[in-house]
This record gives sequence, structure tokens and C-alpha cells, in this order.
Amino acid sequence: AFAAARPGATCASVDRAARAVLEAEGFGPGYAVPGLPHRTGHGLGLDIHEEPWIVAGNDTVLAPGMCFSIEPMLCVYGECGVRLEDIVHMTEAGPRWFCPPSGTLDAPFG
Repeated sequence: AFAAARPGATCASVDRAARAVLEAEGFGPGYAVPGLPHRTGHGLGLDIHEEPWIVAGNDTVLAPGMCFSIEPMLCVYGECGVRLEDIVHMTEAGPRWFCPPSGTLDAPFG
């Protein structure tokens, strides 16, 4: 989803990119479970959850200056679920992490 979040991309296209990763691993499709039954992310500003919603059907165009979460989840009802939430600031050159994500679960904070 991070790579798909570019200036000019729509929120829906970022959501599709996150779902495509899970579908390639046999989850989903779409909002089906096991898979990603929730939006991929949301805007941040004066409220912790606000527009733009990173979700299917939202044709809002991402633009420099926007701050939003990228938080896809994997949900397998009755077994497990995981969601990792990262915050992004959109620049003219593309997205930038507020805090770069860890590359491993063994060192979650770098």
C-alpha cells in the first residue's frame, strides 16, 4: 500500500494494492474473511480518524500535505488477527513515513 500511495493516486487504488497482496497469498478476495474486512487506512488531522478514508470506492485523490494511516489487517475469525498501523505524510515526491516500520518482528522498534 505504501508504494501505491503516490500524489495523484486515489484512496481506492491504495486500498486495492493492499488487498492484492493478501489475495496473492490466498486470502479474500475483496473484503471477504479470511482476509482484510476493514478499510486500509484513514486520514489524520484534528481527529484521529478522518478523511481521506483509504477504502474501496473512495476516489479522493492523494495530494501533498495529506497525513494518513496505512493499516491493513489480516483477519481469520476464530483463529487470529493482526494489524500494523503506520503513519504517512504525502510530499511532492511521494509518501514519507513518520516512523519507518521495522523490518522484523524480532526488533519491532528498530
